[in-house]
Amino acid sequence: MPERRASWPKLVPQGSEFLRRADAAFSLWDLDLVLVDWSEKFKRREGFNEQAATRLWDVYPALANPPSADIVRLVVNTGTPQSIRLGISTGDRYDLLLLPAREGLAVIEISGADLNETTRAQEQERALLLHQATHDVLTGLPNRRQFSGELGRLLPTGGKSGLALMQIDLDDFKPVNDTLGHGAGDIVLKLAANRIRSVLGTDETAFRLAGDEFAVIQIAQEQPGEAERLAEALVGEFKKPFVVDGITVFVGASVGIAIAPRDGDEGEQLMKAADVALYAAKKEGRRRARTFDQSMLLVLEQRELLRRSLRVALQHGEFFLEYQPLVDHARAVIGFEALLRWRHPRLGVVPPIAFIPMAEADGLMSEIGQWVLEEACRAALDWPAHYTVAVNLSPAEFLTAGFTDRVSQTLDLVGFPAERLELEITETVLLERTINNLDTLNTLSVLGIQISLDDFGTDYSSLSYLKNFPFDNIKIDKYFIDDLLDDEKSRTIVRSVIALSHGLGMRVTAEGVETAEQAAWLEAEGCDRLQGHFLSPPMHVDHIGQFVGHRKGRRSNGAAPGNKAGPEGVQTAVGQGGSG
Repeated sequence: MPERRASWPKLVPQGSEFLRRADAAFSLWDLDLVLVDWSEKFKRREGFNEQAATRLWDVYPALANPPSADIVRLVVNTGTPQSIRLGISTGDRYDLLLLPAREGLAVIEISGADLNETTRAQEQERALLLHQATHDVLTGLPNRRQFSGELGRLLPTGGKSGLALMQIDLDDFKPVNDTLGHGAGDIVLKLAANRIRSVLGTDETAFRLAGDEFAVIQIAQEQPGEAERLAEALVGEFKKPFVVDGITVFVGASVGIAIAPRDGDEGEQLMKAADVALYAAKKEGRRRARTFDQSMLLVLEQRELLRRSLRVALQHGEFFLEYQPLVDHARAVIGFEALLRWRHPRLGVVPPIAFIPMAEADGLMSEIGQWVLEEACRAALDWPAHYTVAVNLSPAEFLTAGFTDRVSQTLDLVGFPAERLELEITETVLLERTINNLDTLNTLSVLGIQISLDDFGTDYSSLSYLKNFPFDNIKIDKYFIDDLLDDEKSRTIVRSVIALSHGLGMRVTAEGVETAEQAAWLEAEGCDRLQGHFLSPPMHVDHIGQFVGHRKGRRSNGAAPGNKAGPEGVQTAVGQGGSG
């Protein structure tokens, strides 16, 4: 007989009246429907041998055959409570209330001798309502309410180690809902719950908290080793594809682990630690598990400091622009790309890669992008009339309603010619709402604005984009320029992009040109424009006049076109935001 465990407080609805009576008969069965726990009344009546395995149909023969056997499996597989009326050998009638338990099935007998029909129905209804209040309807897992109750029961630990909390978040679940519909998403959530259940052992309980968020509470002696073992098993389960209506989808899992009492000895502390570890797992590439340590909290606190500061950075005048020149095949300057920078009052210059995603997530890019566009156009008014200014567009900004109207109004307000403005978008902009995006691009083109496809070759590089919209310019990402002279594959790709673009009537710009040899090779292959530190690092707007005059002077004096030119004091930008 399996070892009996005192698990009933976790598994049985204690609020029901019949469970508070001393003569209640109830039993707990594992997933193989073998008896593992029981009440005293159940044992007295059945008189079974505790040393031998007792199966469900040994006690309730009627449950071995349909339709009762089907009802039993329905409860185990779906977590849906059911009731069955049986006749016992004495002639008494019983209702069996079948409830899903953490590791199997709970059976509660309601005797007709003790309860009339009305009372029996009321008791069943109470039990069912309590189960529904503490379990997730979709997956059958205990819900957030039961999760909070369980943490409250287990914490504080009294100094004893062994409790681990795992926060689980599904990766790439949103695209399933967006592309296949919420019905498909529900199927994935059910399958995900089953996968989580499949790797749990004794003293490991899964919960669905909300949406695609799950949690596991584990009690084990060797921590954090046992928690990390289970977390890796969970991550491994989600490396396998899901099949929904014949369609294969990949939804991974990231896991954050916190250990009590080391990382917190009350519920909110431990959940925060697990959340921080989960955030670290997401930042490191997702589909992995991470265990909390204090350095993670420091990183998160710094990020929250940035987030709070970012909300007021525009009002406090902390943003500024630097400009990197674009030159043609003859090394003549034809314009500049405006690159956004943030000078934090305490942290100094913060690279765009650190704050742009944050601004996008917080809905700030529309306002920031509007400032960048107006500031860049005003600066370009003082440049030679044939110079263009290129401005990067965030996907979040591009997808904002009324975007084209705001661009047109800004040009009118500043008095800047549309044909001198070049807007740079990345391929990620084109992944959502394709028809609307193409309409936006066409509207901008009709206004006379030039459109560049930035970072070409690093994301999806769908040729359908080039077919459906006539971009004015394709920018080859610096990833392919860095090893251009040493890697034949990079050279082949760059040649192909140049030939493809020219065949479609588009110009080609190479970003990240760092050496004279790279520049010479690109020019020989017919690349139309170059940009990078070899020509000049990004500079403050006040240096542009000096840079242009200095460059003209060098060329008129017969300087080799490959020599790096630029005034003393030109600033080199830190971080991303163009090839600078």
